[in-house]
Amino acid sequence: MASANGRIYTGIGGWNFAPWRGVFYPKVLPHSRELAYASEHLTSIEINSTFYGSQKPATFRKWANETPDGFVFSLKGPRFATNRRVLAEAGDSIERFLNSGIAELGGRLGPLLWQFAPTKVFDEKDFGKFLELLPAKLGKAPLRHVVEVRHDSFCTPAFIALLRKFGVPVVFAEHETYPAIADIVGDFVYARLQRGEEKLKAGYPPKALDAWAARAKLWAGGGDPKDLPHIAPKPAPAKQPRDTFIYFIHEAKVRAPAAAMALIERVK
Repeated sequence: MASANGRIYTGIGGWNFAPWRGVFYPKVLPHSRELAYASEHLTSIEINSTFYGSQKPATFRKWANETPDGFVFSLKGPRFATNRRVLAEAGDSIERFLNSGIAELGGRLGPLLWQFAPTKVFDEKDFGKFLELLPAKLGKAPLRHVVEVRHDSFCTPAFIALLRKFGVPVVFAEHETYPAIADIVGDFVYARLQRGEEKLKAGYPPKALDAWAARAKLWAGGGDPKDLPHIAPKPAPAKQPRDTFIYFIHEAKVRAPAAAMALIERVK
């Protein structure tokens, strides 16, 4: 949804999930209409299938045609690039992904999420080589990259300094075991919220959704929530409008669309 400054995009992971039928999707909705329906009620979807294998250009084109203007997809980069011992050798995998047809999404192409395994340990030199491989543009279209790290060794100021050198943000992960790093890098913010409760209709308590709405608005306005954990709070990031992407993922998945819609209402 629009904010006073950056835009706030709120959504879920994927749109094919059988338990959503009769809960999020009407029972009579044709399967072929699920993406269109989801995109009418949410503002973004994070695509996981690109992590496991390539999609065809026609598929990306179809997704774009089924969604309204202003809707965006974030795409997970392939595991073949991130699940390797030497990240500096990921260039071919990154290039194949970028040339697989993602440009067919046009203005609906959002951030590219590079997700690393929980066993991947921070190696400053090698991780820096990986960041060097991420291009700023695809043709004439700008690209936005974000990394998700899931090992505590990344909780060091050296990691934040490296990200700032390349202008690549880190995912803020609300998770039971993954590190929570809220340091702002670059011109957008990306959060994955993974502590939903299935017994709650909207997945999260109202007060928790209120708090996330306040943080989203603060991020979009160029602020920095002080109630989230930071690794290197100084120097403070420049105050500037930032697009903000928030996804309800994994836990209590059946409630994820309701959580996203509840947040959308709060940030209007």
